[in-house]
Amino acid sequence: MSDEATRPRPAPYPSRVSAFFWEGVDAEKLQVQRCAECGRVRFPPRPMCPDCRSVTWELQELSGRGRVYSWIVPVHPRLPMFAPGTIMALVDLGDGVRVVSNLCDVEPTEITADMPVEVFFIDLGEGRKLHQFRPLRENGDG
Repeated sequence: MSDEATRPRPAPYPSRVSAFFWEGVDAEKLQVQRCAECGRVRFPPRPMCPDCRSVTWELQELSGRGRVYSWIVPVHPRLPMFAPGTIMALVDLGDGVRVVSNLCDVEPTEITADMPVEVFFIDLGEGRKLHQFRPLRENGDG
């Protein structure tokens, strides 16, 4: 079982549309698209604004702080790329974006809806990183 717990996580496979997001994660930033025409923030990345249909957009860096919306600990079928006990969470970021990620540094019994969390990044090797969330530290230091 220790073999499973130390198995490296697979790196994300960016598409042409999502490459900017994963390049930002590799630089330890969360970034989203903001429509250059109507200003709508959109996530996940997509080629066209769903409101005004514009294809022009700008990068917006997110704060990385948010609140837990929902969470699960998958048990069946177990996903082989995740260590047993991995917590999957939906996080509402203060910037109006909801992301799926992992929740770390907390026991499942300690998680509450609306719990404040912050992003941190894990190293996947070869210059690749992945965003994760943990409970917001009192002093705000990463």
